[in-house]
Amino acid sequence: MFWYDSPGDFGFAASVCQGRFLSMNMYFIHIADGACIITAIIVLHKLSGTSLQGRDRNIILESQNKWELPVPYILDKNLNAKGVILRAFEQIRLKTCVDFKPREEEPHYILVIKDDGCWSYVGNQHGGNQSLSIGQWCDHIAIVEHEFLHALGFWHEQSRYDRDDHVTIVWENIEEGKEHNFLKHTSSSTTTLGTPYDYLSVMHYDKDAFSNGNGSTIITNQPEYQDIIGQRQDMSANDILKLRMLYNCTSAVTFLDSCNFEDEKLCDMTFYDFNAEELGLDFMTLVGRGFFMHCNTAFGKVGDGAKMQSRRMNPKRQFQCLQFFYYHSGSDQDQLNIWIREHVKEGNAKETIRPSQSFWKLHHVPLNATKPFQVEFEVRKGAGISSGGFSIDDINLSETECPHHVWHITNFDKFLTNSTVGTTLLSPRFLTREGYGVQLLLYLYSDRFGIFFRLVSTDWDEQLQWPCARRQVTMLLLDQRHHIQQRMSRQFTGECKFSFCVSLLNHIVLWKVGRLVNDSSGGSYYAGPSFGYRYFLYFDAFWSGNFLKGGDVFFLLRGADYIMTLQQD
Repeated sequence: MFWYDSPGDFGFAASVCQGRFLSMNMYFIHIADGACIITAIIVLHKLSGTSLQGRDRNIILESQNKWELPVPYILDKNLNAKGVILRAFEQIRLKTCVDFKPREEEPHYILVIKDDGCWSYVGNQHGGNQSLSIGQWCDHIAIVEHEFLHALGFWHEQSRYDRDDHVTIVWENIEEGKEHNFLKHTSSSTTTLGTPYDYLSVMHYDKDAFSNGNGSTIITNQPEYQDIIGQRQDMSANDILKLRMLYNCTSAVTFLDSCNFEDEKLCDMTFYDFNAEELGLDFMTLVGRGFFMHCNTAFGKVGDGAKMQSRRMNPKRQFQCLQFFYYHSGSDQDQLNIWIREHVKEGNAKETIRPSQSFWKLHHVPLNATKPFQVEFEVRKGAGISSGGFSIDDINLSETECPHHVWHITNFDKFLTNSTVGTTLLSPRFLTREGYGVQLLLYLYSDRFGIFFRLVSTDWDEQLQWPCARRQVTMLLLDQRHHIQQRMSRQFTGECKFSFCVSLLNHIVLWKVGRLVNDSSGGSYYAGPSFGYRYFLYFDAFWSGNFLKGGDVFFLLRGADYIMTLQQD
């Protein structure tokens, strides 16, 4: 899962599909009318001996193969990827109306198992328990999304009947016996739901799928997408659109609101000033970078303020997350207060922001509204001299869990441009709520960067429980598009393995055998071994994505299920 270059010993592969695998590390396999369909993209998959019934379909199955929502499922007790699966469910809930629920007495349901690799039937087979495997090396969120999109009714993107208008299949470069993987379907038996061909789809083959070593098997008609097809970051905008259309979505399960101030009417916000003659809210713009909301505190008197209030929202869950960017160029005594106003009691201030800074900052506010509520941004002028005020942009509100920490890296574009292979970037040290110390490491390779984490010593180590195995950290590089439903962030979950997470043995602290690190403040700490993902993101995918804004990037740290929760030390 972590730092390995190859999946290891796959002797069983010889008996699967008559041993017809490529000389590559990573594959997708899917079951279609008994045919051995293998996609060389991410991980090794296994073909079940059971075939699908009915005629072959293309990207979307017909209505009889759709699931009734919410989709019932059972997670097998032997799974070790439950946290990643639950996060994939959350991504689908955030962006569509498709929901999932633990199976009760439903006759047809998805049984998620840990088999030899990753595979799925396509659509609802109406056969009772329908297996879907998330096996070893498959516990990446985009791979889980890929498999569940198959289960929900999706076939691969390049099997569309109009694919020849967008890609060229280089048949002479395909390994002998694998040509059937590149067959396309007819317009009389398939539908594209009127959507354009999607090079960015999480369901698209990689450019070198099933190559015999003589070159790429797929050439994009638009060259700029040649190195992008086969991406496994997240579902694309068109993947989401097709899933919404297939299941007749008019809303999303956990999405509540979004506002980037490009159009005042779209934000559905109410704005007003109080006790102010010159202080107020106004739309402002940076040339070529869009609009944001600004409250000028350079004028007026202490206590003057302005408010911006959201529409009323009806929560379905008991937790929400408010995310926004802000820039504070005023006095350190100025205040930005975040209020939640439930319509059964007085509102309570959830957050107060004071210190000014010279860059845009990402901020999260966990909420726990259980009744209809509104979110209110309130700026109050404080004492001291102000030459600016508070600016707010890219507000997103959803019924999801907030990340537990943010690693904000400024001037990351310059870091990538000016650094050499082998350069390491260290995050601040973080504490879990249990008191375990954690630190992230970003490591540069020639064509990509990896992301790792390690345990670090704290003053509370002797009071903690050891071993601390089964703790996980999810590291997410934020796609900085305005709307949370349009983002294709890159993330990876790393688990603290037993052998790396033993700090106390026979009541002797073993950090002394770790590496002593001297920090920039003059202090020191011990660091354990690092483990993570060396193929986190290739440079071409980074530069072509939306991860960078103003030269800065944001890594979000979070946990789920039994995953460790982080908070700043």
